[in-house]
Amino acid sequence: MLDIFPQNAFADRIGGSMFGKDTKIYKFEKIKRAKRAAMEANPGAEIIDMGVGEPDDMAFPEVVEALAAEAAKWENRTYADNGVQEFKDAAAAYMKELYGVSIDPVDEVCHAIGSKSALALLPACFINPGDVTLMTVPGYPVMGTWTKYLGGEVVNLPLLEENGFLPDLDAIPADIKKRAKLLYLNYPNNPTGATVSPAFMEKAVAFAKENEILIVSDAAYAPLDFKGSPRSFLAVPGGKDVVVELHSMSKGFNMTGWRISWVCGNPLAVKAFASVKDNADSGQFAAIQKAAIAALKSQSTITPAIREKYERRLRGMTKALADVGFPARVPEGSFYLYVKAPKSADGAEFATAEEFSQWLILNKLISSVPWDDAGAYVRFSATFVARGGESEEKRVLDEFAKRLKGVTLEF
Repeated sequence: MLDIFPQNAFADRIGGSMFGKDTKIYKFEKIKRAKRAAMEANPGAEIIDMGVGEPDDMAFPEVVEALAAEAAKWENRTYADNGVQEFKDAAAAYMKELYGVSIDPVDEVCHAIGSKSALALLPACFINPGDVTLMTVPGYPVMGTWTKYLGGEVVNLPLLEENGFLPDLDAIPADIKKRAKLLYLNYPNNPTGATVSPAFMEKAVAFAKENEILIVSDAAYAPLDFKGSPRSFLAVPGGKDVVVELHSMSKGFNMTGWRISWVCGNPLAVKAFASVKDNADSGQFAAIQKAAIAALKSQSTITPAIREKYERRLRGMTKALADVGFPARVPEGSFYLYVKAPKSADGAEFATAEEFSQWLILNKLISSVPWDDAGAYVRFSATFVARGGESEEKRVLDEFAKRLKGVTLEF
């Protein structure tokens, strides 16, 4: 390929002089390639895609109708900057209704163009070179990636099954705690499906206060809690002193592609986020924010229906996996089923979860996501496409079980 730009001009954070020359193939690209290979080898066959991490349904009709109405209004054409006040009011009302948390809609909430955007911007508010961000692994890496971009250091906290997939805060060395600025927590968790107990929430808040660390609670899956009422770290006494929480319209409202979320909690931290955000974007389209208000006002009917759907699917997936020997249990929340990867299947041996995941797509036409960060596990998602309602959902689950039947596994 003809070089059209000086190779040494690229920043070290994205590879510097090696940018564009790295031959490493990343996990999700490997998954895509394996899916293409499976389809080429089995033309016309159905891929059961349990790797995708986004809802298979559209937003509810009343929300789509609200978007159409708001998009037609002249006053919604302009930059939204740091958000329309009506959306902030609705977010605060939602936090009170669902989590029992009182939020000042003026100073303690700011919208974002999706949680991913918020996680990318938050390190710019706090991280200087040499500072530490504590990240749980396996997990969503964006905040850690941006910490490194800014010259900070990421310290990984493994989520182990024997610890209930909770980070061991007591094991963090004193010198790391001294340099730490941010602690990323995500419950219900992606990918483990674990939820968090009130006791751990209280412990985390106490830890953050003692060490002057800000908890960034990624609550994208918070409405999808199968154990009881959804929980917020901001509901812990004193939580607002050391917590900002990210809430999303994606998982609990089927609005993934709409890119609308919010950051709420500690007012000074929210103000810092708004200041950085103001220099990064000009706000999400006001019509989308106002349509999201319609969804938030209908959370008592929309979200329970979505939660029931995913729990039903996860139970079917768990049974199919358990029937062939996987140590599978219905997760406590989210729409993910996280299970140990076998060491062999039908005589094929695997050194990693990634190798098993590749075998599964190529041999059984089932797509999954491997995780080797804290042991060899695979993640199956209940967001597989089944657009014909429960009858189509049952057909897919029956086919999933059929393809797994008879597989000989060793763990």
